[in-house]
Amino acid sequence: MGSTRITASDVAKAAGVSQPTVSRVFNRSTSVDPVKAERVRAVARELGYIPNLVARSLNSGNSFRIGIVLAYLKNGFFGETLQDLARTLNARGYSVTVYFAGNSSGEVDAIIDDLLADQVDGIVLASVSLSNALVSRVRKSGIPCVLFNRGQSDPDVSMVTASNFEGGKTAAEFLIEAGHTRIGHLAGWRKALNGVERRDGFLTAMDAAGLEPIACIDCHFRRNVAMEETRNLFAQKEVPDALFVANDHMAFGVLEVLRHELGLRVPEDVSVVGYDDAPMARWKTFDLTTVSQPLGEMVQATAKMLLDEIADSTRAPEKIQLPGELIVRGTARIPAGWSRGND
Repeated sequence: MGSTRITASDVAKAAGVSQPTVSRVFNRSTSVDPVKAERVRAVARELGYIPNLVARSLNSGNSFRIGIVLAYLKNGFFGETLQDLARTLNARGYSVTVYFAGNSSGEVDAIIDDLLADQVDGIVLASVSLSNALVSRVRKSGIPCVLFNRGQSDPDVSMVTASNFEGGKTAAEFLIEAGHTRIGHLAGWRKALNGVERRDGFLTAMDAAGLEPIACIDCHFRRNVAMEETRNLFAQKEVPDALFVANDHMAFGVLEVLRHELGLRVPEDVSVVGYDDAPMARWKTFDLTTVSQPLGEMVQATAKMLLDEIADSTRAPEKIQLPGELIVRGTARIPAGWSRGND
């Protein structure tokens, strides 16, 4: 066909289907038979067909863009999250734009301006450290929004989180069953519901066992703060024999201090349990025992919830909590009845 632009009609003719069928395939419609849809896509690739997304947006009134707002990517869990969210939304016909937001009023205003200017159809807020002011402004903008891995008490906001209370409780029970009695908690952030719930679950299990934590310290989900607090704890007369750390990003720093600065053996001298099951937790360098977040289920639930709200703006907000599990590796003493997991 030379240099002439390939059209949907050209693809339809070559694939032996109607032009509306081609349109439905590239609009990710579920009404097309999967075998027929794959034939259409194969013909489109062979011909070099590029869907006209501008026309698609004009016809539907949607931009088919989703904004994902993060505070940072230093925590490896968020890198994996971003990748999975992007793939899932791409598979449903949406492109993804990533925005990074601080917590000053100027940065909040700038992000809101960018989201409105880009005319995104929906927003995923995916960092626990994003301010409540940003969440409030997004909600008032009228753009459908879902909080991912960030709990909030606002009844008018949709969110998908892990069962953080149960995760914290399980971590403490695991350490207690292993015979630890001097257990400390390097907590997340008192202004983040995720961190509060993990701490509360930990304290509940400790209380049920008749134990007092040797320490419970707000570390703001920051690696450098957790490292400094670890140095302080082990400078005391009575030191912990176990630590529950509120996320893996901090736990990696804690392990660095314990092993390479203080010369302690993990888990012989002190056990460490993290939270998230970030990709680096599986590396043999860390081999971190941790409470996993069910990332795949969380991503699928978030995408469905957001796209349902885009399709129907009158939908009531939803709150979904999904259970994780404790992944037993090499940084914690293993109690009877537990076994090391397979990665």
